[in-house]
Amino acid sequence: MKIIYIKSDKKKPAIFFDRDGVINRDVAGKYITDINDVNIYKTAIDGLRKIDSNKYHLIIITNQSAINRGYITIEEAVDINNYIVGLLKENAININAIYFCPHRPDENCSCRKPIPGLVYEAMKDYNIVLKESFMVGDKKTDMDMAKELGIKKIMVKTGQYRNEILKYGDIGYDFIVNNLKSLNKYV
Repeated sequence: MKIIYIKSDKKKPAIFFDRDGVINRDVAGKYITDINDVNIYKTAIDGLRKIDSNKYHLIIITNQSAINRGYITIEEAVDINNYIVGLLKENAININAIYFCPHRPDENCSCRKPIPGLVYEAMKDYNIVLKESFMVGDKKTDMDMAKELGIKKIMVKTGQYRNEILKYGDIGYDFIVNNLKSLNKYV
């Protein structure tokens, strides 16, 4: 599933962002089921403002299994995504698109991270220079997807980072930042 906000044919790299735990606060074991659950990190706003959207496509890639688990409808997920992008836009941050997977892990789809199906879909819609692109995430699935694509992996210490490190140990990132405010050191 996708929501395109800003179409661009310009050839440039992309920065792919996970949504919850990177831009929006993530609470382990709780799904974002309403716009009242949205809590954008202040550091995410500060960091995203520093990124030159003329240099990168800014694309959110997110697993949203709350849809197929029956907690929210696709329409509600679209409303939540639109709300998040609207909050970012109010802060002079222009997200090109959100691509989201509605499937549960047991459904074995081709779009749920770490499978890079959503990035391949984005590549059909945007002229992305993949080898110069980045994935920014807080989970092993984000880093595994980036590895599969051969792009740079940036781990953010917000969201599920601590739980992921405890569970998996080394999760294979190229760079690590405390939050998105520090991201411009690498992009």
